[in-house]
Amino acid sequence: MTAYSILDLSPIPEGGDAALALRNSADLARHAERLGYRRYWVAEHHNMPGIASAATAVVIGHIANATSTIRVGAGGIMLPNHAPLVIAEQFGTLATLFPGRIDLGIGRAPGTDQQASRALRRNLDGDVDAFPRDVVELQRYFADDQPGRRVRAVPGTGLKVPLWILGSSQYGAQLAAALGLPYAFASHFAPAALMSAIEIYRSRFQPSTQLSEAYVMAGFSVFAADTEPEARLIRTSAQQAILKLRRGETGQLPPPVEGFEKRLSPADRQILEQVQSCSVTGTPDMVRQGIKAFVSRTGADEVIIAGHIFEHDARVRSIQIVAEQMMLATALSS
Repeated sequence: MTAYSILDLSPIPEGGDAALALRNSADLARHAERLGYRRYWVAEHHNMPGIASAATAVVIGHIANATSTIRVGAGGIMLPNHAPLVIAEQFGTLATLFPGRIDLGIGRAPGTDQQASRALRRNLDGDVDAFPRDVVELQRYFADDQPGRRVRAVPGTGLKVPLWILGSSQYGAQLAAALGLPYAFASHFAPAALMSAIEIYRSRFQPSTQLSEAYVMAGFSVFAADTEPEARLIRTSAQQAILKLRRGETGQLPPPVEGFEKRLSPADRQILEQVQSCSVTGTPDMVRQGIKAFVSRTGADEVIIAGHIFEHDARVRSIQIVAEQMMLATALSS
């Protein structure tokens, strides 16, 4: 049975601030827990005025403290920005505070621009093998202690925090398969290589102590409302943000705009069609059919729902519709 989860970037709406965004994230997580979602992930981004989840481990602690049963994690930590030991200590601490509830998804993208990357790391030196080595090093910190080990993550050692490899290309699929780790594909914003990456991952998967069979999570954007016009309206905030980012602009999440799609140029329309090809917008029935078609096409073991929506109440209603419709789909198929 397909599982459903939530990806949240803690969006900062125009006229709001990071404090509001983080309060909204905690509230949305409580709703997600009540609605039966499996996990709630936040992601590392830097130098982005519209995203409040830069200190990802801290935000995960905030979300976990606001909930009681749902798994909480990173989707993900951008490992090149950090020493693996630091991440092991952070997530070892989280796993100690919230036992059995913490996930650690890791990616190799910087999650920011080159200037902010330099500010984070002080230099951009590195080689193509650094990311796989860092992942293996991170695994060692969470493994059981061994005689003669000189460096330990405290807390962290022996906690076996579940690792995920994140990606939007075939590279991450190959690494996840080789290491026997679950694989999460960012199809909610970079869908082009989705099917080829899934095929590579499944065909090359090598069982590990963490995972005996391949496990795929795929991102899917949803803009759900009780009427189609309302759903299309709330989607315009995300559409504006996508187009601004493509132009190198940043800012807070803009409010919805009536008639926005009618004013789009052919070039902008093409960008949005490509970026949002793994998404559904519409009524509860349209959402159910759209998600079912996505699962059928990908065979995803888990779907992580994304969606930048300006009004918090509309965002809560959107994830509520998804939960209700997928429970209905399960009931109809059983």
